[in-house]
Amino acid sequence: MKQLYFILLVLYPVSIFAQNDTLKLNKAEIEAIFLKQNLALIAEKMNISIADAEIVQAKLWENPELSISDVNFWANKPQREELTELGASDRLQFSIELSQLITTAGKRRKEVAVQRVSREIAVQEFGETLRELKTELRKSINEIIYSQKFEAVLTEQVNVLEKLINAYERQVRDGNFSRVELLRLKSSSLEIENELYQLRVELNSQLKTLKSLLNLPPATYIVVVSDDNNRDAIPPILQDLFSLAMENRPDMKLQKLQTDLFSKTLKLEKAQRVPDITLSASYDRYSGMWKNFFGIGMSFDLPILNQNQGSIRAAKLGLEQSQYLEQQIQNEMFNEIFEAYSNYEQSLKFYRKISSNELLLELDKMLEVYERNLLNRNISMLEFIDFMDTYQTSKQIFLDTQKSVNNNFEELQYSIGIDIK
Repeated sequence: MKQLYFILLVLYPVSIFAQNDTLKLNKAEIEAIFLKQNLALIAEKMNISIADAEIVQAKLWENPELSISDVNFWANKPQREELTELGASDRLQFSIELSQLITTAGKRRKEVAVQRVSREIAVQEFGETLRELKTELRKSINEIIYSQKFEAVLTEQVNVLEKLINAYERQVRDGNFSRVELLRLKSSSLEIENELYQLRVELNSQLKTLKSLLNLPPATYIVVVSDDNNRDAIPPILQDLFSLAMENRPDMKLQKLQTDLFSKTLKLEKAQRVPDITLSASYDRYSGMWKNFFGIGMSFDLPILNQNQGSIRAAKLGLEQSQYLEQQIQNEMFNEIFEAYSNYEQSLKFYRKISSNELLLELDKMLEVYERNLLNRNISMLEFIDFMDTYQTSKQIFLDTQKSVNNNFEELQYSIGIDIK
């Protein structure tokens, strides 16, 4: 049933779902919906199509220009007599000129090259957006998994305390137990219920973020199904991560493209120094000494006052600036990778340490034992409450460490710009 519901979610618009739907999705299913429906990704991807259109536009020739002038719609008597003597059957005078701009120095080809780099920039900007949103999505999933698991821990504690409170109320009525002990149980239950309330408020905020990323209706409730395959792999060699980042990280590739863009822009600006040529062909009727005059012409700017010096200088400075920024981004990238690598390595070591603690794995069994011993008066109320605190703290530390390992691994993947297999 879950698989069918997931297929419907992917294939059809989200508006078909009724209010208050609950979706049980694993990480793979969530990412599939994200890639299909995230509005920011859809919008960013359209920039690639816009860049493709700009390349098409850059390949086009300038339109030819047609001009009609010197048209006389009327003629006075002396003009009519003069035209009659010249043998003109039609006394209308006019001239027509057709001109075409011819770009020189390969300007059109250089402009296409600039637009092609711009398209690659759009591709890398999409990749950068995808990298950021995917990391945000995965961290959001990790936070929700932690909250839902810790919610189960607190709920279990509340259930245990409710059973004890009911049992104690009967014993208090029979005069076997002290009311003070009952009040202590109720106080402890109230504290945990307050924590549970605060946790659920935080969980609602986390679900809001996830639903926004997935473009789902507000009333949809998502239960993230954890596969419990916690990240427990040894980090790759640090130097290998540096190499992967140089090849795959979108912002690094983006800055290199910016450098290439300035390089091609510089070539285009240098080409602008060469004047373009305008070729023309004209026809003139009765405005000169010939009845029908055909002529050709050519015009171009004289590069005396303006040789595009300012734009060339700006392109050179932009190229030099981009080269410095490329080095700066590389330095920052390596530092980010080292930090993420160290954080993941440390969190992984701590997770392995607490995972091997047998006492931590037996907490659930011990909770039942302490509940039974309290009812049998084998332990004091203080010992039971102290264990409940220990139980909650230990569970929280374990879940928090799991979350930290997964989040630090996502940060490591984010820092190199590619998923680590």
